[in-house]
Amino acid sequence: MTAYPSVSAVLPTRDRPELLRAAVRAVVAQDYPGPVEVVVVYDQSDPDPSLGQLAGPGRPVRVVTNTRTPGLAGARNSGTLAAAGDLVAFCDDDDQWLPGKLAAQVDALAAVPGAEFVSCGIRVSYDGHTVERVLERDSISLADLLRDRMTELHPSTFLIRAAALRDGFGLVDEEIPGSYAEDYEFLLRAARSAPLVNLRTPYVLVRWHRRSYFAQRWDTIAEALQWLLDRYPEFGTQPAGEARVAGQIAFARAASGDRRGAVSWARRTIRRNPREPRAYLALAVAGRVLRADAVLRTLHRRGRGI
Repeated sequence: MTAYPSVSAVLPTRDRPELLRAAVRAVVAQDYPGPVEVVVVYDQSDPDPSLGQLAGPGRPVRVVTNTRTPGLAGARNSGTLAAAGDLVAFCDDDDQWLPGKLAAQVDALAAVPGAEFVSCGIRVSYDGHTVERVLERDSISLADLLRDRMTELHPSTFLIRAAALRDGFGLVDEEIPGSYAEDYEFLLRAARSAPLVNLRTPYVLVRWHRRSYFAQRWDTIAEALQWLLDRYPEFGTQPAGEARVAGQIAFARAASGDRRGAVSWARRTIRRNPREPRAYLALAVAGRVLRADAVLRTLHRRGRGI
């Protein structure tokens, strides 16, 4: 590659000042030969202009506020629209790019004609444990994503052509309830446009945290996933994929205390795929055999989610 495209790293943030600074430093320290700017987007919180002091040579740090829908989706879009780079990369404020990430991804994107999007593997850190999650494939299609969410495709790994965001498959959807699963919907839409390029190397440290899951949040999760099934009728062509999402809805209903809803969605899940374990976990939670938070802690220690 003779000319390296400019890159804008978009970091939405809210009330995580120390982790945010670590994330910004990791972007600034990337050994990528081309120009890189960091765009920090404050969502529903007061901006910290002192972050500009973290800039390095050819690595300006800009601080903006979310002027769109409050929440993660709006914040990502505010940063994307403010970005000046040929390529836009996402990074959450509690994650951290590892050395070599940006250079490897830009090279991989340039190597595939027509490619618009590239991802990579992750290292998941949770409760003192670190687990590597890497997809053993170089290309990901829409059918692949309908079958499996692929947790490895984390937003902090996304590098996208700016033109695709502004004039192609578009920005992050701000209508999805609570911005939940906005990253999955974004992946589905991107894969509709062109297969996604993937690197089999973990170039991002992803931090998962202990937190309480209140009934209201579980209701939002269920609502968002039902919205997703309605928005993508293609799930009907992938019974196992549809069952996976239906099983997540069943689990969310069970965790929120909606036993009737959990049983209904578990039945739908089993009809589509009797081997889908989320249906049986949902029934166990609904029947008070298992606690939802205990299930999640066990999965997170393995670098997995529900």
